[in-house]
Amino acid sequence: MMLRRQAIKLGSVVLSALTLGGWSLLRNKGSEPLLLSARDDADGKHYAVGFRLDGSQVFSTEVGQRCHAIINHPTLPIALFVARRPGTESYLLDLRDGRLLQTLTAQPQRHFYGHAVIHKGGEWLYTTENDTTDPGRGVLGVYRFEGERLVHSGELSTHGIGPHELAWLPDGETLVVANGGIRTEAESRVEMNLDAMQPSLVLMQRDGTLLSKETLAQQMNSVRHLAVGTDGTIAACQQFMGGAHETAELLAIKRPGEPFKAFPVPERQLQAMAQYTASVAIHSDLRLVALTAPRANRLFIWDLDSGAVKLDAPMPDCAGVGAVKDGFVVTSGQGRCRYYDCRKPELVGQPLNLPSGFWDNHLHLA
Repeated sequence: MMLRRQAIKLGSVVLSALTLGGWSLLRNKGSEPLLLSARDDADGKHYAVGFRLDGSQVFSTEVGQRCHAIINHPTLPIALFVARRPGTESYLLDLRDGRLLQTLTAQPQRHFYGHAVIHKGGEWLYTTENDTTDPGRGVLGVYRFEGERLVHSGELSTHGIGPHELAWLPDGETLVVANGGIRTEAESRVEMNLDAMQPSLVLMQRDGTLLSKETLAQQMNSVRHLAVGTDGTIAACQQFMGGAHETAELLAIKRPGEPFKAFPVPERQLQAMAQYTASVAIHSDLRLVALTAPRANRLFIWDLDSGAVKLDAPMPDCAGVGAVKDGFVVTSGQGRCRYYDCRKPELVGQPLNLPSGFWDNHLHLA
């Protein structure tokens, strides 16, 4: 057993030495980041894709199940495309050519919730998962990298129900978990407990120790997606499961040392969101927060500190949003992807030469 572990460790070191140079070249080709996302085609087939922002395709790999979020390794040219709830297959790909390295299958009586993170040391990966023996009980699947493969190592409680996105605080050791609060059974997206939802924002150590657990005022306001600034500010966006006549606070914020509370979004914007948000991103350098509301076909950007509205723009089925050097990139499920230059008082948008439509609600920039 000791010899095997030493061999695995040596193999990982050799792999790092062989691939790190190529990964650096991949990252630094020109100045274009690599946009990673999941897409479908007109026939409903599922793909894991990588594009430069100039429109050049790095890869498009067909996969068996629809994916949601993506996380890349900190030093190796690999990324995990995570299955959309209630998928049971996630895909580890080589980012240089899209080669499928591993199909990661969920453990028995578990399914993925669409999100994952990798520890800064590059050895451990954590995914949000559903314990279907107790539908909705949130767990983090813990996986270890052995070379270019992931091996299941255990699991931790998320201290809540229906976990969705998770992220690291800037210390790289504290996890933030958005527990959506909704129970679902295996192979189902049907909500079981809308009259007794338990959404929460959890901070926990990566050994599973609970640090804090906070809720918003509206019980049916499902905490779903996260963005974390370099100063530790957490933005969370929600999906409201209540009556169509109600208005919910769909963007919330937790600043360092302060409680989790609603971000000051104008009432007219909240009403325009159609009770549903998809993706949130923080631009730490420009002090901005961006939010997509696909059912309302709108993109919003606010000043992160003052709450002032910087942009309220129409965009058909706007999906994923991510921060780049001078602004944000936004994908669309039905129309053109766009780039917004946010350096000047008036934010300027322009279409990107990327394929139109069929993009998932998330993108990742590597």
